[in-house]
Amino acid sequence: MRTSISDPVTQTAPLNDRDSQRRAKLTAFVRSEAAAVGFDLCRITAPDSIPQAPARLRDFLEADYHGTMSWMAETEERRADPRVLWESVRSIVMFGMNYGPDEDPRYLLDKPDKAAISVYARNRDYHDLIKGRLKEVATRFAARAGEDVKVFVDTAPVMEKPLAMAAGVGWQGKHTNIVSRTHGSWLFLGSLFTTAELDFDGPERDHCGSCSSCVDACPTDAFPAPYKLDARRCISYLTIEHKGIIDPHFRPLIGNRIYGCDDCLAACPWNKFAQSASEMKLKARDDLNEPSIAFLLTLDDPTFRTFFSGSPVKRVGRNRFIRNVLIAAGNSGDATFVDRCLDLVNDPSPDVRGMAVWALSRLMDKQAFHSYAATRGSEDDPDVLEEWRLAGA
Repeated sequence: MRTSISDPVTQTAPLNDRDSQRRAKLTAFVRSEAAAVGFDLCRITAPDSIPQAPARLRDFLEADYHGTMSWMAETEERRADPRVLWESVRSIVMFGMNYGPDEDPRYLLDKPDKAAISVYARNRDYHDLIKGRLKEVATRFAARAGEDVKVFVDTAPVMEKPLAMAAGVGWQGKHTNIVSRTHGSWLFLGSLFTTAELDFDGPERDHCGSCSSCVDACPTDAFPAPYKLDARRCISYLTIEHKGIIDPHFRPLIGNRIYGCDDCLAACPWNKFAQSASEMKLKARDDLNEPSIAFLLTLDDPTFRTFFSGSPVKRVGRNRFIRNVLIAAGNSGDATFVDRCLDLVNDPSPDVRGMAVWALSRLMDKQAFHSYAATRGSEDDPDVLEEWRLAGA
């Protein structure tokens, strides 16, 4: 087990008084505890270290780049300033855990009969794993420091990436995600807020230079400019956050990506320094590395819940998931999927029915599709009726 965090660049005050010594000891203690539970990086910053964040968040929201993620606007004030979220916070500890894959995940895009699930979702839900480890650190730190603590992972209104950059974990690349000199683009983040006074680390500077590999790799042109993401065009947003029918323009571009997308992350040249995840619970399950589209199309709700038990995929629900799998089936060119798509035309979910129509329109020859369309029953859902119309039936 690791016993230290690599390369801290701490801005320490001279140890000439009791307060300075206390800060130094508590800082060393939290780093040691972070390493002991498996975190690869641990850096510390001040609550006021991201003064540009409120304006940048406001620009993002005003451009509607957040799509249907209304919770981002609802929590804007707390998200933009850690001191609004918790006014007593004096130090913010940022943690990073490597989840690097064993190989470039984009190889799967050349296997149209297989489904591509984002690397982060191929095993246990990282929210549970990271939060559990953070609570271990927080419990021991609070006992040692006699101070209050709060821990956050992703779902809380915390701007983790700007804070991680301010703390020196890495920098926000042109794909807007954190890039580390030692772990590339494959880092889970978590944070510990505390009333304790700790020594702060310096920020990491941007090392992207003139490189635009991540922006160029995006299949849907989701980056209106470097360092800006329009979530409404992002495959991760479309396949996970977006509810209902996906815009026909994006469906062919999604390919066989059924949950998330790793293209911009995988394209980063800094990944040459990354290593595969050492945490076994973050290593991909064998059955989620290359799941067959044929199998996934058979999942009813109970089977879906069982198969994805403990996985973040489970949170999108069976209907949204099968919607995504049908898009992959339609993009595959594999006519063996036709029979299952025919079954799903009668699915209780209108989202599933609509995407089954689209998939059939791409997998069946035109005459066979129109012959089938002539025999179909009534359809009341307007979105599904629109799919039939767009398919020419």
